[in-house]
Amino acid sequence: MSIPSVMTHRIVTVQMDDSLAVVKEIFEASGFHHLLVVENEKLVGVLSDRDYLKAISPFLNSISERIRDRATLERKVHQIMTREVITLKVTDTMVSAIGLFNRHKISCLPVIDETGKPVGIVSWRDIFRYFGASVEKRRAE
Repeated sequence: MSIPSVMTHRIVTVQMDDSLAVVKEIFEASGFHHLLVVENEKLVGVLSDRDYLKAISPFLNSISERIRDRATLERKVHQIMTREVITLKVTDTMVSAIGLFNRHKISCLPVIDETGKPVGIVSWRDIFRYFGASVEKRRAE
């Protein structure tokens, strides 16, 4: 099975200088768990919803919220993103993707083209979805 057939083709990108307020809006609107950080159309980082949640105040939108809590939304993407991104190429295999997931504590693998531009993303959910569909197909036969 090829990477393009299992990857999510719809990706959401942000810029390094976008604020966490922008990130908050994107996460709430998209339902995605990972945002790809680009600069000049090239992948430079990844920002997960967990990274975001660790970076903001837990008191936001609560009765205990203060000005300093709200200020955490002014932080920039480049301050909290993962810079050393482990990626896949469209020519890689499912076996190589599974190997990367097993070797590293990561929850997604951005897929890049030959120029470094992100073209998709593979999550462990995509891998499970593929194997789940394979099992169901075999049962039906």
